[in-house]
Amino acid sequence: MLKNIIDYTAIFFFICLILVAVFAPMLTPYTISEGEITNRLIPPQGLKGPHILGTDYLGRDVLTRLLHGTRISLLVGVVSVLGAAFMGTIVGLIASWWRGSTDFILMRIVDVQLSFPFFLLVLFIAAVLGPSLKNVIITLIIATWAPYARLVRGEALSIRETEFIEASQAIGAGAFRIIFLHVLPNLLHTLIVYSSLEIGRVIISEAAVSFLGYGVQPPTPSWGVMISEGRTYLYSAWWLTFFPGIMIILTTVSVNLIGERLRESRDPHKSLR
Repeated sequence: MLKNIIDYTAIFFFICLILVAVFAPMLTPYTISEGEITNRLIPPQGLKGPHILGTDYLGRDVLTRLLHGTRISLLVGVVSVLGAAFMGTIVGLIASWWRGSTDFILMRIVDVQLSFPFFLLVLFIAAVLGPSLKNVIITLIIATWAPYARLVRGEALSIRETEFIEASQAIGAGAFRIIFLHVLPNLLHTLIVYSSLEIGRVIISEAAVSFLGYGVQPPTPSWGVMISEGRTYLYSAWWLTFFPGIMIILTTVSVNLIGERLRESRDPHKSLR
């Protein structure tokens, strides 16, 4: 019962995040760059004042920037995961169907990439491409496609040995027809579950890269940028880092809970417990 409540709370929170990302400009009367230096570092006022979560060192409304930061985090998370899933799926399907040297070369490329520490690889690619929102997305796609390729290859090899695939080959179905009409549909649930678990890691990676100055650049209100800007005032203006940090934690936890729920729904032994 408690687990169900937690899972439904995570789903509700994530739906709220999506709505906030879509309607962010309508939710507050301020803009992301609007600020008055005379209003700098106002503490959170709650519902009693105009700045519910306070202001930053330039007098900008923290709540407004936090809500717009939701857009950046979800955009980076969803687009990066979709891009990596697409790239990894194509590579995995090619490796699983056209065996021999093609499979060997592609899987060795995957092994080489997976041998690098993930965050160091992200930082290296981000430093080479340069700091921007577009480059952060490209960086995360390049850094995260390899696990999808290995996952898809393993699943596709298993599906390839099933009787309905052999029957399709026996009646003369071509490779592309079998892959896209029979193999890929049976992989979709696995891809959805893994992708949902990856969104949280991608959001944290974007925040970390932006915090270090290699990602989204000011004045764009990424959560990582907000934490980076607020670290100078950590002891005198705690709210500058506290609220974006909490949003990163809650978003990551909610996405991981949703992914875990999807994984359990696919568990073939669940009905036997």
